[in-house]
Amino acid sequence: MWLALSGCFRARWTLEIHNEWKRNLLKNRPDLTAVQLDRTSDLMDQAIPDACVTGYEGLIQGLKLPDLDDRHVLAAAIRCNASVIVTFNQKDFPDAALNPFGIEVQHPDEFVENLFGLDQAAVIAAAHRQRKQLKTPPLDVSTYLDLLLRLGLVQSVRALNGYRAML
Repeated sequence: MWLALSGCFRARWTLEIHNEWKRNLLKNRPDLTAVQLDRTSDLMDQAIPDACVTGYEGLIQGLKLPDLDDRHVLAAAIRCNASVIVTFNQKDFPDAALNPFGIEVQHPDEFVENLFGLDQAAVIAAAHRQRKQLKTPPLDVSTYLDLLLRLGLVQSVRALNGYRAML
């Protein structure tokens, strides 16, 4: 979210995407509640009021992806003229299905690395704000970077490592 608020790109999502990430997070994090995650998605919508894409549903049926349940993501991307879908789930968004719409898929690490190349200060500031916001428990810089590594953000950590004093 801090990166989305940086102005380096225009974040977009749908209510269906919100519901999907919340459902998956509740499966993996029994310490969280639906109420907490609903509050988070509400805060996201308030922070970026025009991020929620609507009017994409009619496109879903005509799309072909390996996982039919992912068509809503591509439909929303088409509807809002997105150029990139950022996901860890790249295999379900093959180039052949996205190319006709001028959309590419990027792993979050590639996306952050690209943003770092465009605006280092914005990425460093977003990482700093994110780390400072994590309070249960608070994370020192090394622990924060280790967490990003565990999430698969290898190139991002490599880039941020040189700016540890600013994180």
